[in-house]
Amino acid sequence: MNQVALVGRITKDPILRRISEGRMQTSIILAVNRNFKNQNGEVDTDFVLCTMWGKTAENTAKHCGKGSLIGVGGRIQSRTYEREDKSRVYVTEVIGEDIRFISTKERKNTNLYGEPAVTEQQQEESNAKQHFNLPEREKEGLPIF
Repeated sequence: MNQVALVGRITKDPILRRISEGRMQTSIILAVNRNFKNQNGEVDTDFVLCTMWGKTAENTAKHCGKGSLIGVGGRIQSRTYEREDKSRVYVTEVIGEDIRFISTKERKNTNLYGEPAVTEQQQEESNAKQHFNLPEREKEGLPIF
């Protein structure tokens, strides 16, 4: 049986990625406190890589920001890959299949794909540039075209 359940806080805003064939994916680091104190009387924290796919990834990126308290149910998966310098990297992660939003926080100035948020004025300027067409004969001699 391969099952895991974690409750913790997201360490930074999730970024949604569109993988091949339109599949959506997001990875987060979940800070999970241990339920005992160390020899200094402090609570230790584990930082666990969690990956979500599809609708679960979209909902996590849409509704959660840094500091959101969530529950993740899923399974542990291990994989390896080789770096350019030929060293092998081992990764153990939780594949999140069931997410519970306990206490969400708003995202900070980024959209779901990790790009800076566009202000309303920037959007209007972009739209104006896209809809402005100057005839070819009038572009001659202009330095900006």
